[in-house]
Amino acid sequence: MTDRHTMIHARPLMEALRRARTRRANAGVTLVEVLIVVAIMALLASGVTFAILPKYKEAQVSTAKTSAQVMRRAIQDWQRVNNEVSCPTVSQLVEGKHIDSGAEMDDPWGMPWALVCTDDEIFVQSNGPDKKQGTADDISVPKLRNDES
Repeated sequence: MTDRHTMIHARPLMEALRRARTRRANAGVTLVEVLIVVAIMALLASGVTFAILPKYKEAQVSTAKTSAQVMRRAIQDWQRVNNEVSCPTVSQLVEGKHIDSGAEMDDPWGMPWALVCTDDEIFVQSNGPDKKQGTADDISVPKLRNDES
């Protein structure tokens, strides 16, 4: 009777273990489900990229124009303080504290600014996003006389 009594108590325990195994097996994620989630995330990321990238490029151009204007004012201040008509270098502007030493010294595309001083004008120029001189995306403050845009 003891064996039979043990067997009666063991049956519910065995059923509980079987149900637990079934739940664990059903609780996993299949490879197909993971691939679907990854594909959805990739689609969302590419959509965000296409939406934000043009705005980022516009922001770079806007930043370049503003930085060129600041650089031009710094050159004018340097010329006034030093009673000079020549063009200073960027390092001279930093040394004279006309430009903050922590400020970015290059254009947004990592190229150095071209500083050109004539008898009656100061030009601060960047080759723009394509980094090629003489193309339509060049930035000049003030605009060059032959610029139409």
